[in-house]
Amino acid sequence: MDAMDAILGRRSIREYTARKIDPPLIEKLLRAAMAAPSAGNQQPWRFVVIDDRAVLDAIPKLHPYAEMLKAAPLAVAVCGQVAGLKHPDYWVQDCAAATQNLLVAAHALGLGAVWLGVYPDKPRVEAIAKLLGLPKGVVCHNVVAVGHPAESKPPGNRFDPAHVHHNRWGNRPGR
Repeated sequence: MDAMDAILGRRSIREYTARKIDPPLIEKLLRAAMAAPSAGNQQPWRFVVIDDRAVLDAIPKLHPYAEMLKAAPLAVAVCGQVAGLKHPDYWVQDCAAATQNLLVAAHALGLGAVWLGVYPDKPRVEAIAKLLGLPKGVVCHNVVAVGHPAESKPPGNRFDPAHVHHNRWGNRPGR
């Protein structure tokens, strides 16, 4: 799958088969995530790969939009090492870029995935940190549910030229 097809065809998938994710595919997802750009190349991302059924089943008790984890064979918690950063205000953007890479890679590999926001919801951040045993200075940014899709969605078209301005706000392209 070429890059544009992977980006434009990616959809949030919330239904999965019970089939496990092979370790080489998990490594490819993590390699893609870690290929993301980061401010000052600080690479603050840290990942918790979750395939323990008890942990996957516990997350929906802490996160109101995580019910799909009860069927997902895998999740990846994308976390930020926030202590000691040269550019401390950018870890959120860095983790978001890593997450988008992971989501696009999942689609390109024939997997389904969905981003479940954790940060900045303080109760979610604290509950997920406790569940995953995160050390001080590491904050969960999000959890990505991953699995072999049990649903199919056509590509969406979110392009809206009304959201594009040329050189200055209010100038539309072609004017």
